Amino acid sequence: MSDLKGLILSGGAGTRLRPITHTSAKQLVPVANKPVLFFGIEALVDAGVKEIGIVIAPETGDEIVESVGDGSAFGAKITYILQDEPAGLAHAVLTARDFLGDSPFVMYLGDNLLRNGISSLVDSFRQNRPDALVLLTRVADPSAYGVAELDGDHIVRLIEKPENPPSDLALVGVYLFSPLIFDAAARLEPSWRGELEITEAIQTLIDEDRVVQSEIVNGWWKDTGQLADMLDANRLVLEEVTRSVDGQIEDSVVEGRVVVEEGAVVKGSTIRGPAVIASGAVIEDAFIGPYTSIGADVTVRRSEVEHSIILAGCVVEQLGARMEASLLGRNVKLTRNDRLPKTMRFMLGDNSEVEMT
Repeated sequence: MSDLKGLILSGGAGTRLRPITHTSAKQLVPVANKPVLFFGIEALVDAGVKEIGIVIAPETGDEIVESVGDGSAFGAKITYILQDEPAGLAHAVLTARDFLGDSPFVMYLGDNLLRNGISSLVDSFRQNRPDALVLLTRVADPSAYGVAELDGDHIVRLIEKPENPPSDLALVGVYLFSPLIFDAAARLEPSWRGELEITEAIQTLIDEDRVVQSEIVNGWWKDTGQLADMLDANRLVLEEVTRSVDGQIEDSVVEGRVVVEEGAVVKGSTIRGPAVIASGAVIEDAFIGPYTSIGADVTVRRSEVEHSIILAGCVVEQLGARMEASLLGRNVKLTRNDRLPKTMRFMLGDNSEVEMT
């Protein structure tokens, strides 16, 4: 088997994370202060897959290129592949055909997070050499996913969002393919969504008696396409951080697994981990509770924040109540004052959500 290549899909509009994704690619929204996309690149490199193509969209491609670069920072060689329209996962595979050539490859959805990476999956693919190998996980509501029907570890049928699921095993956004997938994808007709569906391409391989195998996720998996999933992924990643306090701490209590990067300043505050505070942040007379990620150059004064993600450059001051389960985009200013008359004043982007409790 020739050496595997990697294909990361980083197009998509990220509509479920608006308004954050009006101005930023969804794959660059950070979890524990690291862009989600970086986790995928690292997972491929850790599995020995170092020649990686990243499929980008016209709207967000430049930002991804600027953030990731040529891949050398990850120990990889990265090629960027422009997908002109979001026409489905199988369409993305066909778009990347020149890059992939005759190599087998790993396809990884750029907004996915897998706790234990994909090394065991890649090893299994190299050893058994199936025509396709897909990753599955048990879900509570299989009717919302593409679902696999199995005979042992061989898939006999894939069904997209079935009314009567044959199992609780849903497809995770990681697939390994031989070059046979190109012919299967090229013969597809657009689905009712107007897309070339990768599940239909895999089903074509099954119908033609090709070897399509599966493995069950070992550890947690998260698709970070929605706010609740982003916050949950942030919580899961922070659960595994190692305490490292290198910033300036004055008259403060720092408890548990907390990362305070060099260049951050904490004054008169309590930080209760797990939490991460990036360089340039200023935390003053504040409480930062568990499962919180504070980005670079953020200021939090006289406020309480818990179970939240605050992106770079934000200012949060004297809120008067605890902020929790929140995601603030870059350079947001959130303040409260005690002047009379008592009023509320907002400037919010499209699809914003504000809940006053």
